[in-house]
Amino acid sequence: MAAKTQTLNFKQAVNAPPAEVYRAFTNSTLLREWLCHAAQVDPRKRGRIHLWWNSGYYATGEFTALVPNKKIAFTWLGRGEPGATSVQVSIAEKRGASVVTLAHAAIRRGKAWAKAIEEIGDGWQNSLVNLQSVLETGWDLRFTKRPMLGINVGVFDAGVAAKLGVPVSKGILLDGVSEEMGAHAAGLKKDDVLASLGGKKLTNWPSLTGALASHIAGDEVKVQFYRGGEKKTLTVKLSARPIAEPPATAAELAEAVRKMYAGIDPQVAAVFEDVSEADASRKPGPDEWSAKDVLCHLIVDVRDTHVWMSDLLGGQERWSDDWPGNLTLRHVGILAAFPTVPALLDELKRHEAETVGMLAALPPEFVARKGSYVKMAYSLLQAPEHVSGHLDQIRDAIASARK
Repeated sequence: MAAKTQTLNFKQAVNAPPAEVYRAFTNSTLLREWLCHAAQVDPRKRGRIHLWWNSGYYATGEFTALVPNKKIAFTWLGRGEPGATSVQVSIAEKRGASVVTLAHAAIRRGKAWAKAIEEIGDGWQNSLVNLQSVLETGWDLRFTKRPMLGINVGVFDAGVAAKLGVPVSKGILLDGVSEEMGAHAAGLKKDDVLASLGGKKLTNWPSLTGALASHIAGDEVKVQFYRGGEKKTLTVKLSARPIAEPPATAAELAEAVRKMYAGIDPQVAAVFEDVSEADASRKPGPDEWSAKDVLCHLIVDVRDTHVWMSDLLGGQERWSDDWPGNLTLRHVGILAAFPTVPALLDELKRHEAETVGMLAALPPEFVARKGSYVKMAYSLLQAPEHVSGHLDQIRDAIASARK
């Protein structure tokens, strides 16, 4: 008689010690770096494990066995799957490296399981290759292989939609486009609101990354968007993602970020030259930011970066969709303490100096944790793109105030 269940088996060599592989299966931040997009874990027997992907798929279960650096086992119930299954991971040391053997068991046979079997098989096979990449090089293949539109994304809500005359309150607002990328070449512009890509609806950042995940650089995709009240369609050729290796040491990263800030700060100061405090304080509209508000936002961004760095260092990075957004109450508090433009510029520089100091003090064990270190370095070195978009916002606010 044929067995009622089957087991899918996978094996992957990883040039990393077993302790690092074990941690990659039992720490929420590390699980996000190679397997899923959000995770909650309580790595003890009968402790929870909850994994979530931008596609909307999730799996939940509980740990049934944990042997440090050797074995992890947990139950698995995925969204849309006909029943619960189980996963067992064994880690064997081989000349200082690791061999990971994963068995996904208790999978039933029959038509009801056909789709789940295919997705489980492809999912583990691709993810274990990504585990190798993240632990050996620091790079998440889901990120490095994902193509780019070449856009900067802004905050979009009902108030912004009303200002722009856009008839929807969900979408991707363009803060700007990169000249050398596909979005610019196709004709997308600042303040366009993307509604769909390749037939997939866009409502937030995860929906955009999910829509891009099924494509590669060079693909041409239909993009629907709003320009004011008019809905338009363009074909965009997706661009390859430029990847530069981050500085190898904490000291080198700190120096690179210091030089980056030294290039940014004069640009920020320059847009406030010969601007009165009154003009810098005046809001273009009741729900819009003044030039000082934008400067407060840049300060908040650096402050929040410090929190994120601390969370990453501790292995407890918050979920990407759990961010509260731009709370203008924080601007009110900053302006109460630093009411003038010079004071705000000095406060921004102080927080940037803190960033550099934190980076210089990163412990060697964190730098050796390549996935988290590369993610931190790459993110920090993207600051000029973020600031560049806000410089135009400051100029627009000042121009409006002077009218």
